[in-house]
Amino acid sequence: MTMVVSKQIFISGIVQGVFFRESARQIAAELKVTGYVRNLRDGRVEVVVAGDEASVQSLIKWLKIGPNLAKVSTIKVLEMENSSDFLSLQKKDGFDILPTK
Repeated sequence: MTMVVSKQIFISGIVQGVFFRESARQIAAELKVTGYVRNLRDGRVEVVVAGDEASVQSLIKWLKIGPNLAKVSTIKVLEMENSSDFLSLQKKDGFDILPTK
């Protein structure tokens, strides 16, 4: 059985208005991970993801670069293993784009 991991990721730089969320959703779907992506009012993008370790790491690797028009300056990855959000993410199906928070 594959171990499921969950991460909360914050991406800074030129990451809004450059199709970051839609591109991340497409990559996440290809990797078969669950979670969501959304813009934050401070200009960052937040990604919450759950899946097998290799797929989650592949998504993080992509997030460090982003789509063509993005210029990622920093990325912060937090563990979510012990949170209640993590448990609900494991039951979730798909990867969504949520409204700005």
